[in-house]
Amino acid sequence: MKVKPKKPFVPVERKDTLRHGIIALIEGNALTAKEISAAIKISEKEVYEHLEHIRMTLNRHDRRLSVSPAECKKCGFIFEKREKLKKPGKCPECKGESIYYPVFNITANRLFFYM
Repeated sequence: MKVKPKKPFVPVERKDTLRHGIIALIEGNALTAKEISAAIKISEKEVYEHLEHIRMTLNRHDRRLSVSPAECKKCGFIFEKREKLKKPGKCPECKGESIYYPVFNITANRLFFYM
């Protein structure tokens, strides 16, 4: 029986960088890291790493990465003071592990001066 030779792996052609793709994706939409990873076709862990860099980059360009904090599904605790972008493991109040993902969006950093 003949064995067919395997085709060589050809990476997906990207016209833009992953970070530019993520920025374009969340600029008009509020998405979770899970939704971003599905759209960009990278792991959720990689999305969080890219979002950290995007956060720093946007601050220099009068835009910012706004994060709607994660929330416990069981008791409704909101993780407002959390600095990390990742979804928390469990709730400090009820110890529940069922938690809504944080939601990411890009907003303008507008400063208004009143005279």
